[in-house]
Amino acid sequence: MSIAYQVIGDGPFDLVFVPGWVSHVEHVWELPSAARFLRRLASFSRLIMFDKRGTGLSDRGAINDRPTLEERLDDIRAVMDAAGSERAALLAFSEGGAAAGAFAAIYPERTIALAIYAGAAKASWSEDCPIGFRPEQAEFLASYIEQKWGSGEGAAFRAPSVADDPAFLEWFARYERLGASPGAAAQLLRMNLSGDLRDAMRSIEVPTLLLHRRGDMIVNVETSRHLHSLIRASRLVELDGNDHFPWIGDADAVLAELSAFFGGATTGRDSDRALATIMFTDIVDSTSRLADQGDRGWAMTLAQHQTVVRRFVHKYNGREIKTTGDGFLLAFERAECATRCAQTVVDAVRELGIQLRVGLHAGECELVGRDVAGMTVHVASRVLDQASADEVLVTQEVTDLIGRSELAFTSRGEHQLKGVPGMWELYAVGSD
Repeated sequence: MSIAYQVIGDGPFDLVFVPGWVSHVEHVWELPSAARFLRRLASFSRLIMFDKRGTGLSDRGAINDRPTLEERLDDIRAVMDAAGSERAALLAFSEGGAAAGAFAAIYPERTIALAIYAGAAKASWSEDCPIGFRPEQAEFLASYIEQKWGSGEGAAFRAPSVADDPAFLEWFARYERLGASPGAAAQLLRMNLSGDLRDAMRSIEVPTLLLHRRGDMIVNVETSRHLHSLIRASRLVELDGNDHFPWIGDADAVLAELSAFFGGATTGRDSDRALATIMFTDIVDSTSRLADQGDRGWAMTLAQHQTVVRRFVHKYNGREIKTTGDGFLLAFERAECATRCAQTVVDAVRELGIQLRVGLHAGECELVGRDVAGMTVHVASRVLDQASADEVLVTQEVTDLIGRSELAFTSRGEHQLKGVPGMWELYAVGSD
């Protein structure tokens, strides 16, 4: 699968623009207002643009072969890797907000900050989310798209302020035709409306800006209000206007908010302290496994292991700080979540033929940007050193925070931890 991308500008930080429903990285520049908008972004960043798989200049699949969320996230990572970007801020437009939000939640170590314009965590109706499209509405819209796609009629809803401008209508009709076929556009719409990323949005910890025009006729402003309620580190700015495209209407207001937000989020290294449970994981006998499997085989095993660990870290509301050779450094707000995650991960990767050892300690940490530091981190690392294969070891500080629980702990006695004063009582999790 080949993904088309562009890099524009040489600003002090990388900014990945995650497009909406469909896009075309070449044709978008033919609309003067869009070109001006993108050049402004590139004036204060190193702007990275791309077409998602199935759209624009990127490879197409079969009409019924709808991309999964994991594939969307893989596309973002692949584009960042190809562009030489270790960490980047993300700017997402409309449907792209779901993938960008999930990326920020799952890969915080690669995300500096996040801005979502006219996005949604869940676009379909349900009793606990009554702001989305009902099934009959979604199917009517998909059928309408299949019939009218490429005609430019959709401009009346997506850019009403210029819907009577012949030059814009010509650009917009070609934008649709070049972006996707009618059948693919309808299928992508059905996929977008079926997703539910509320849990992922609750896990976002990077600074987040939400922008939405109150009169948007495609995505109701209530969806951004809903996002704001889910993302703790978010700020919502509601703007005047009814155009869905950010580069149509009062684009300067959008750009001013983005420039100020990214300028503040990407400069400085603010330090703070907070209580956290720190987890270190490590693969047992990784060197001998590398010798047995070879570089290629071991790389595939490592990738599978990382996918499994990240899935459960997300499930238990943890945060990936970094990878550490063949393991992870992770942080959790709740000790019980961290311990249950450790148990689950050890069991899950065993099915891949991998044995893990895990160490946990809870205490006050120094938070420096996305990193953690301090004695709590050092102690957790030394607890890991004491763990055996398939074993999760925790300190008494962890068991004290958990209190009464269904979790079982068995004392492993007192240990001298290298470089740490005193003796430390350690407990194995889930042992009799």
